Amino acid sequence: MKRGFDLGLGAAALILFSPVLLLFMLLVWLQDRKSPFYFAPRVGREGKLFRMIKLRSMVTGADKSGVDSTAADDGRITAVGHRIRRYKLDELSQLINVVKGEMSLVGPRPNVARDVAKYTDAEKRLLSVKPGITDLASIVFADEGEILKGSPDPNGDYDRLIRPWKSRLALFYVENASVPLDLRILYLTALSIASRQKALAQVSGLLEKHGANERLVTIARRDAQLLPSVPPGFKAQAPAS
Repeated sequence: MKRGFDLGLGAAALILFSPVLLLFMLLVWLQDRKSPFYFAPRVGREGKLFRMIKLRSMVTGADKSGVDSTAADDGRITAVGHRIRRYKLDELSQLINVVKGEMSLVGPRPNVARDVAKYTDAEKRLLSVKPGITDLASIVFADEGEILKGSPDPNGDYDRLIRPWKSRLALFYVENASVPLDLRILYLTALSIASRQKALAQVSGLLEKHGANERLVTIARRDAQLLPSVPPGFKAQAPAS
């Protein structure tokens, strides 16, 4: 049922948004005469690698820097790329991955292999479902670039401030996955474009209704400062004797 839902709605969305996608493909190509797409290696369901198709928002070769977490002031982002990222247009091309069956419309966002290698046993459960274009974490942390802005260590700050809660939100989805929940998340994703505060309030209400941890419900409201935390299932190593 979920595959049929993804294929039908994904194909319709790809057709609907193709004029926007084609326009920005042209704009990206015009700025440096390079491919408008970036084929990002990502880890999918059951740990299988696939190439996620992204409308390119950075200079070519940006992935060779070793920095996977992108701050809003990252110098690798192009002029057109800032607009692409602002409106999440780089995710439109991922509808192709959905139609191909490599991704779902809704599911945990896929990570690079070096990030997946850091997963705790609890986080490895995220690989039991197909990765998605959007999820609850995409709404709650839509301002990820701003959170990391000015950071001397974007990867480290991502792991300390964002990853713990993104993983918990994604695990909540894995535990409660259903087509009705997918429809709700797609609606909230659209709502967040018009009013992020309303979307955050409804996300926290959704979590509370389904009995999510009180701390996770609070984080989803995003009305308090993010503090360093640890990912779900984290076990501190005993000091060497």
